Amino acid sequence: MARNKTSKAWMQEHVNDPYVRRAQAEGMRSRAAYKLQQLAERDKLLKPGMTVVDLGAAPGGWSQVAGRIAGETGLVVAVDLLDMTPVAGVTFIRGDFGDDAVLAEVEQAIGGAGVDLVLSDMAPNISGVASVDQARSVGLAELALDFAVNHLKPQGNFLVKVFQGSGFEALVADIRRKFVQVMIRKPEASRSRSSEVYVVAKGLKVRG
Repeated sequence: MARNKTSKAWMQEHVNDPYVRRAQAEGMRSRAAYKLQQLAERDKLLKPGMTVVDLGAAPGGWSQVAGRIAGETGLVVAVDLLDMTPVAGVTFIRGDFGDDAVLAEVEQAIGGAGVDLVLSDMAPNISGVASVDQARSVGLAELALDFAVNHLKPQGNFLVKVFQGSGFEALVADIRRKFVQVMIRKPEASRSRSSEVYVVAKGLKVRG
């Protein structure tokens, strides 16, 4: 019964959420699109002509925003385990970017060019066990960081969602070692009760 009440409360909040309504009105795939929009505007992350990789892209809200701004002169490659309805101007690859075959597809799509911006809005499937979910969240962020470090151009940028909790500080410290400037952001479109934050990392340091 309690779960039923929780589900009803969530649905009520979702239906009344101004960003959900705005997404529906503006043809965006998800309310998350506005999180990226706000982060990108604040930290000047997106511009025309960029090469962008969107990890964990489905249902495509971030890819929509990135594709519109990168434009015809840019390249946006979206990757997800789940299928995704095509987004205009975005190359979609279905699979786990940690698999060699999928990674090779991503690298082929990039065409040997370095990436300007790696995005990750990935979140684990929630088990309900907080410690397990937190560990999985940090693990996904670490995978995204590893991809970013290996594929970004020198001075390239990285944006990743992380949940605050165990392992968070160590992850941020690792990102700080690899990027010149690191900021923790919580965009207005992020629900205030959520522990999610976004790490904006600018200026990949030269490897070696």
